[in-house]
Amino acid sequence: MQQKSVHWFPGHMQKAMREIEEKLKLIDIVIEIVDARAPKSSKNKFLERLTKSKKRIIVMSKKDLADPNLLRLWEEKYKNDGYYPVACDLNNNQDIKNILNAIQFIGKDKMDRDIRRGLKPQPIRIMIIGIPNVGKSTLINRLSKRGAASIANTPGHTRSQQWIRVNKTLELLDTPGILPPHYDDKMEAIHLALIGSMKIENISETELLEELLKILINKHADKLMERYDLSKEDLSSNNNIFLGIAKRRGLLLSQGQYDLEKAELLLLKEFKEGLIVKTIIDELC
Repeated sequence: MQQKSVHWFPGHMQKAMREIEEKLKLIDIVIEIVDARAPKSSKNKFLERLTKSKKRIIVMSKKDLADPNLLRLWEEKYKNDGYYPVACDLNNNQDIKNILNAIQFIGKDKMDRDIRRGLKPQPIRIMIIGIPNVGKSTLINRLSKRGAASIANTPGHTRSQQWIRVNKTLELLDTPGILPPHYDDKMEAIHLALIGSMKIENISETELLEELLKILINKHADKLMERYDLSKEDLSSNNNIFLGIAKRRGLLLSQGQYDLEKAELLLLKEFKEGLIVKTIIDELC
């Protein structure tokens, strides 16, 4: 499969990139949220260049859907790259506390500097960034303990910036989810589509299924067979896999034939929901 660039950059995202660059001078710490299942593909390289002069926390959300052993390796990688990494399930209170602790730890020198100058310590200002659908609005609402940022399980939902005061020591700047204007590595775009961060129509379903089956067969064949009660013979071809899934799940067309299309959609859906295996689809490099 030829790896061509994937272009996907709505006008509101281009505007948001300019606004982010303008607001950075007001910011003490940048929090970038990535999806723990694809910690490289879901990281915005354009934003990384813009924010490299700031103190940075990288929150790897949806850790409950990722392989914990692989996730520890990614935490170590980002620590070596100059980030403060925090793996997080945004519905877990302790994980939210861990993020707050990271903010206070990294921002302590700013507060101490204000005190040394005889100034009243000003709130630590945080910019929260990330591609669509990684949990930015959820994190803001958990940190602020209120419905400050609207939430929708749709890529590209948040389209404006807003300051949110968490307490007297912390203010957050929400930003829209932003994808890079293109992906030179098409595989990264496919990975984003597999986890639901990029709208699926931007990548063909055939490409998604080919890559997903390659991942499952090469790394998680046992989990695939267990989930759908498949045999090793069923894994001999992609068509046999979908036929086996359709048989085991009773997916039929009106004529009594097996509905392979429904089997394909089921595989994509259940992988995205973490029902087949908890894994990380990006290769650690």
